[in-house]
Amino acid sequence: MLASNVTRKSAEIRRIAPRWGLCALLAAGFAAWLGVTPAHADLKLCNTTASRVGVSIGYKDTEGWASEGWWNIASHTCETLLKGVLIGRYYYIHAIDYDRGGEWAGPLYMCTDDKSFTIRDTQDCEKRGHKRTGFFEVDTGEERDWTVRLTDPEAEAKSQ
Repeated sequence: MLASNVTRKSAEIRRIAPRWGLCALLAAGFAAWLGVTPAHADLKLCNTTASRVGVSIGYKDTEGWASEGWWNIASHTCETLLKGVLIGRYYYIHAIDYDRGGEWAGPLYMCTDDKSFTIRDTQDCEKRGHKRTGFFEVDTGEERDWTVRLTDPEAEAKSQ
């Protein structure tokens, strides 16, 4: 008798589930009709300079430290570097000004390469055939969504 109750209840769940799916589909359609879009949670970088820049990022995830690059970001545009809810509070950025030279760097060293890369671990970069590169820290304050803005040092000096 107990077994038949379980079977009957699971059959009821299957019948109800498509109705909920239809309701969710109708709600999503209504939200789209109203112009409502779901909230995005990403790590973005905006290049507010007059130059093209190359960007690499570093972060710590469940597998340890990693660095990735390069994103080529045109002048006065933004790019999503990591899609989805941010998994950590701290991220690390290194950027190169392709047009005028110079870089945005910092005191935390990670590994990079000249071409597109994903590198695990931050130790012995040169011994493993990579470059040892300084990154600056970005504290997201545990926000789910964060945008970093690269600014032109000359523009900042003129505004002061």
